[in-house]
Amino acid sequence: MSARVINGADELKGLIGEHLGYSPYLEITQERVNQFAEATGDFQWIHVDVERAKKGPFGAPIAHGYLTLSLGPVMYPQVVQIHGFSMGVNYGANKVRFPSPVPVGARLRLGVKLLDVKDIAGGVETTMEFTFECEGASKPSCVAEIIFRSYV
Repeated sequence: MSARVINGADELKGLIGEHLGYSPYLEITQERVNQFAEATGDFQWIHVDVERAKKGPFGAPIAHGYLTLSLGPVMYPQVVQIHGFSMGVNYGANKVRFPSPVPVGARLRLGVKLLDVKDIAGGVETTMEFTFECEGASKPSCVAEIIFRSYV
């Protein structure tokens, strides 16, 4: 599966409201969860204590919500690549929700919808809806409005 290529601001503006595609699935491993715990200092047992988590509310360890969100920079370029700009920056998020857990061993993918494009000095500001989904789950694991700024 190759990323959708969008060329420049005008083409981007013509896609407002469209779903741009999905990333391939990525397996969430205990090693990745443990590495995230190390990086953030969040060692809550539901993430890193496998035996205790098996007896907990989810029946298995789960990924940190912010680990799921942090996979955006890995998965987003697999969905879409925007050309015609000299640089882009992550400008922030309007809204982030974690409706359902990501169990260790789950396969996660990212869906991207273009919500808005606004002109700014030297470029455009885009708002994307990122929806992270576990294969076979009835609800998404994370839904976030992510803002990017792209400069010519």
